[in-house]
Amino acid sequence: MPAETRTAVDKALDLVEAVARAPQPPRLTDLAEEVGLHRATAYRVLVELVRRGWVLRAGDRYLPGTAVLRLSSSAARNSLGALARPVLDALSERTGMMVNLQVPEVDRSRVIDVVRPERLAMISRLLGEALPVHRFAGPLALVAALEPADRAPYVKTAEADGYPLEGPDGLLADIERTERTGFAVEYGRNEQPVASLGRAVLIRPGAPVCALTVVGLGAEFDETRLALLRESLREATDELGRILAGSGSPAPGSTQISIPSTATATATAIDAAGPGPLSTSTDSAPGAASSLATTESSTAAADVPPSTEGPA
Repeated sequence: MPAETRTAVDKALDLVEAVARAPQPPRLTDLAEEVGLHRATAYRVLVELVRRGWVLRAGDRYLPGTAVLRLSSSAARNSLGALARPVLDALSERTGMMVNLQVPEVDRSRVIDVVRPERLAMISRLLGEALPVHRFAGPLALVAALEPADRAPYVKTAEADGYPLEGPDGLLADIERTERTGFAVEYGRNEQPVASLGRAVLIRPGAPVCALTVVGLGAEFDETRLALLRESLREATDELGRILAGSGSPAPGSTQISIPSTATATATAIDAAGPGPLSTSTDSAPGAASSLATTESSTAAADVPPSTEGPA
């Protein structure tokens, strides 16, 4: 689009988009050239974008601002929840279990939607809460689906909490096992007598978008039912992956796998837990932290704002 036909809104959006898609934090000259604006014009618009929080200035470079991050996070979660809800409803109905949707954050996952059947009302939904990898199946599934180099912040959180990393029962073994099988399982790590089973949704390797977790009483996660739950969860995560990739749509009436009822086991587990409500495992994850290289004074001089403009 020719520069003279662009409105002020066009120029502002062009600069915000250029900052967001840059492979590394760009300088004023880079941005002006990228969007086809005079440096003075680009600088003037950037001053306002910095003031409003859409762009962050660090030295002579620019990064996405907090307004962009808040908007993109909220929009992604809201749209993801809307797309995923029919899948959650169908999975909960066919298994009789509580189902939650989690997204990765910097060092844990966050629960953004929950479907809980009435019979499991004693289990906490944990909607909106951030969950650590060593206590819940959801973040464990997400971390195991990450590239090994990206797992460190999650592992550090567990280590800081005193959770063992090494050994057959350590977190690293849990991650390896989950990566190998594709499923994360936990029994009572957050609350007895609750268990959960999680699986990540992947559009491309090493970058999980979210995870679905099936949550219920531990007595219902015996070997036979666990196999059926895995198959139902596999179908649900695969379906959600197709929806997010744009190659499918929610189909609540699709393949049904019946999980046997365990009323007796449920009653026994509740009795064993004693009086009072249970709080447990609804599992949720990653924001990415930007790194900014040190700017040398020789290169900074080339991007000093035009003298007619005020400081950014």
